[in-house]
Amino acid sequence: MEPIVSSSNPLIKSIKKLSRRRQREKEKKFVVEGVRFVEEAFNSRWPLEVVLTGPGFAGPGREELTGALKSGGIRLVEVSEAIIDELAETESPQGIIAVAAMPGWGPESLLREVPSRSAALVVVDGVQDPGNLGTIIRSADAFGVDGVMLTRGTVDLYNPKVLRSTMGSIFHLPVLANLEVEYIAGFLGEHEITLVLGDPEAELPMTAVDLSMSVALLVGSEARGPSSEFIRCQHITAGIPMPGRAESLNAGVAASIMLYEMARQRSST
Repeated sequence: MEPIVSSSNPLIKSIKKLSRRRQREKEKKFVVEGVRFVEEAFNSRWPLEVVLTGPGFAGPGREELTGALKSGGIRLVEVSEAIIDELAETESPQGIIAVAAMPGWGPESLLREVPSRSAALVVVDGVQDPGNLGTIIRSADAFGVDGVMLTRGTVDLYNPKVLRSTMGSIFHLPVLANLEVEYIAGFLGEHEITLVLGDPEAELPMTAVDLSMSVALLVGSEARGPSSEFIRCQHITAGIPMPGRAESLNAGVAASIMLYEMARQRSST
């Protein structure tokens, strides 16, 4: 079959529409770009609808990956380099783009390892920077968190910059998006999960909090902090001691430090 070269092709037009958040949410699909991301999605058994490959997809791993995709029943379509360039979000595309389905994560997916051990969750409330959200998800994956919950005011989970910043961790753990604050607060209360708020002005250091119990670490917006609904919930407020001159840390860095401390405590119990 000849490669697709026309932007008017129905498949190409449908993929282009997925660059808009509203369309992604309507179709429950998003675009994955690059060799590593397609490999991570496939190896994580993530549902892939179609994979486009162009002349730029070359190298020793090409045959192995395409062979694995074919064996897995994934539809492969060859396209021109111009089509890849048109669809890609990166400046130097690697010649491979996939359309993936959004997972149907439910709240029960966050507690898969409970009660065999205490729950470890992250709640992200209103973070707007895509890089920060991606870093938080990547760190949550690295430090063994059960799942991540995003409030409705948080940047779109399937924003291409968020996806790239996760470095593939988006495929490794449940991330529930567009949740109401009240729902999250009720869920945590129902399952007796303690909410821990990070606050740079808190007197209690994070190292003094028992993070080996069932906890949800809350990462709020850098501009306005956590929503008032969370502050009204029963919670613990703790901070990260900073002896230097910087007044604050960005959300991704702060979350990573809190997650490291949680993992450290749990590994020593």
